[in-house]
Amino acid sequence: MSIRGLKKKQPKTFKVKVITMDAEMEFSCEMKWKGKDLFDLVCRALGLRETWFFGLQYTIKGMHTWLKMDKKVLDQEIPKEDPVSFRFLAKFYPEKVEEELLQEITQHLFFLQVKKQILDEEIYCSPEATVLLASYAVQAKYGDYDPNFHEPGFLAQEELLPKRVLRQYQMTADMWEEKISAWYAEHRGIARDEAKMNYLKIAQDLEMYGVNYFPIAQNKSDTDLLLGVDAKGIHVYSINNRFSPNKSFEWSGIRNISYSEKELTIKPLDKKAEVFKFFSSQLKVNKLILQLCIGNHDLFMRRRKVDSIEIQQMKAQAREEKARKKMETQRLAREKQLREEAERAKEELERRLFQMEDEARQANEALLRSQETAELLAEKAQIAEEEAKLLAQNAAEAEQERQRLEITALKTKEEKRLMEQKMRETELIAVKLVKESDRRAKEAEHLKQDLHEAREAERKAKQKLLDVTKLNYLHVARYPHHSPADTGHVNFDKGSVKMDLKDVDLKRLSFEIERERLDYLEKSKKFEDRLKELKSEIHALKLEEKQTGLFSHWNEVLGSLDRSIGNAPSWMKTFGAGDLLDINVQKPFPAYPLNATSSWPCTNKNQHTVPVEKSTFQTNTLVASNVGTGTRKHIIKVMGFVCIFPKCE
Repeated sequence: MSIRGLKKKQPKTFKVKVITMDAEMEFSCEMKWKGKDLFDLVCRALGLRETWFFGLQYTIKGMHTWLKMDKKVLDQEIPKEDPVSFRFLAKFYPEKVEEELLQEITQHLFFLQVKKQILDEEIYCSPEATVLLASYAVQAKYGDYDPNFHEPGFLAQEELLPKRVLRQYQMTADMWEEKISAWYAEHRGIARDEAKMNYLKIAQDLEMYGVNYFPIAQNKSDTDLLLGVDAKGIHVYSINNRFSPNKSFEWSGIRNISYSEKELTIKPLDKKAEVFKFFSSQLKVNKLILQLCIGNHDLFMRRRKVDSIEIQQMKAQAREEKARKKMETQRLAREKQLREEAERAKEELERRLFQMEDEARQANEALLRSQETAELLAEKAQIAEEEAKLLAQNAAEAEQERQRLEITALKTKEEKRLMEQKMRETELIAVKLVKESDRRAKEAEHLKQDLHEAREAERKAKQKLLDVTKLNYLHVARYPHHSPADTGHVNFDKGSVKMDLKDVDLKRLSFEIERERLDYLEKSKKFEDRLKELKSEIHALKLEEKQTGLFSHWNEVLGSLDRSIGNAPSWMKTFGAGDLLDINVQKPFPAYPLNATSSWPCTNKNQHTVPVEKSTFQTNTLVASNVGTGTRKHIIKVMGFVCIFPKCE
């Protein structure tokens, strides 16, 4: 046979593209193929056995038309294109999806088609139901919800809700995703095919599910009604209400359906009932309505008959497949559970391993630390022993110091008592000094008065002496016969007697003053020595009293002494309380020396001496020191007697 003969025997073909809900397929069809041949080829390619629900749809002049099974493909009004496009869709809908949809591929195709119709708003669904259906759609696509895998935003690219619902509520995509995810998390454990079936079970209860709508009119001019054809019968709706039919004809109550051009007649089974007639826009619409009515009626009658062998086999296989899937699901669930438990056990073991490794590391570190601590403790123990010895030695020294302090405290108490006694004696001395100063002031006034009287008597004596001398001179002049020598001798003897008497008094007074001065110098030296000893003792006691609190008492005693001296006469206030206790004792006498003829310094040529009687107040414990060296200042020294130095005239 030649090659030309082979070419003649090859049938002529044309290309066809079939679009399903989730795939596209291309076939080469023979020119003589009928619609059923192409349909069977597509079903075999899909592995579909429930073929009575589906059909091949094409669009011609804006109208959706189903490919006829008993006519050739090329003889029908298909689009003139290459390849010719058909859509493989569900043409008829079951009454109960759970009982009639047996194959998984059938369920999958119905699920995708119904989902698209809901999203395209061909089937109305409430917002709450759309969220629930969206959650089942997510479960069918992604499986069980896993918060670690399904992070926020994983549904951003998914089309799950109708646009009408999105416009109706002012909610963001994240808010819708949160609502859908909340339902989605509750579907954990539901298989993917079961989720699809649950989706279809909810959808079949919607009013517009499985209904094909066609505009009709009761007269030829108006189109104010809709004719709906579904698995249960024929329904008449108003143009604005597709949910509640105005009139319904069930398949069991229809006797005949016929059309004549644009007129379609429905005859009820009850002959007495009224025949329903209506008009469509085109003859093709009547043909399509009649085709859908015949198909739905055939399925309606088939459901109420005994299933054929093929259907029974398919149902048996479906039950077996369902049982197998159930067992497989249970097995997978058990395996998943075991795997999760194994993973949890593994994680627990890994955690325990890490924990044990951590504990081992910590134990090693603790061991090293304990060794270091042991070494440190050994060193500390050695140091502690040395410290213990040192502390024992310090304790012995402290005990000795304590005993010494006790003895010192006893001595301090005794010294404090003696010091207080000395302070009291000092206060008494200060009081007596004040009294003695008052008495000496009075004596000084008397002495001043006596001195004034003596000076006055001396002046008068000198005046008398001058007068007597003048008288003698005149007498010699008058009586020259008398011997001048004799007369002068007599007068001179009288005057000598008077002068001798006066000189004797002065010498006696000078001798007494000189004797008292010498006594004062001796007593002053002794008192200075005693004062130095007392000041050194007071200085030593001050250092000790800073710790025993006696210093405050000493300050009070000094204050009382200052107050006592503050009450002294004005001529004695030149000596302060500090002067009494000054360590640097100044000279007790002025810079000018004393002699027998002049006991006190004076700038006047007329020097006078004042006798001072010895004081009856005897003491050698305190003396006013810090005597000034000026010549015009009253100076007082207390040393068993009181000397009063008057100002020089």
